[in-house]
Amino acid sequence: MANEKKAQITHNENRKKGSAKEYFKGVKIETKKVVWPTKEELLAYTGATLVACVIFGVGIWAVDSGFLACLRRVLDITM
Repeated sequence: MANEKKAQITHNENRKKGSAKEYFKGVKIETKKVVWPTKEELLAYTGATLVACVIFGVGIWAVDSGFLACLRRVLDITM
C-alpha cells in the first residue's frame, strides 16, 4: 500500500504541464476524429429537440396552471 502511494506521488511529480499550444493542438486532433452529423440528420435532431421542448413547455404550463387554479379555489384569491 505504501509503495503504491509512493509510486503515485512520484508519477505525479514527473508529469509535466503542457503548454496552451499543445492543448489546442490536441483539441484539433480530437475534433478531426469526431463523426459529424449530415445536414439531414442535424435538421432531424433539431426538429426533434424543438418538438420535445414545446411538449415539455406545454406540460409544465398545464401543471402550473392547475396548481394556480387549485390555490385560487383553496385560498379564495381573485385577480
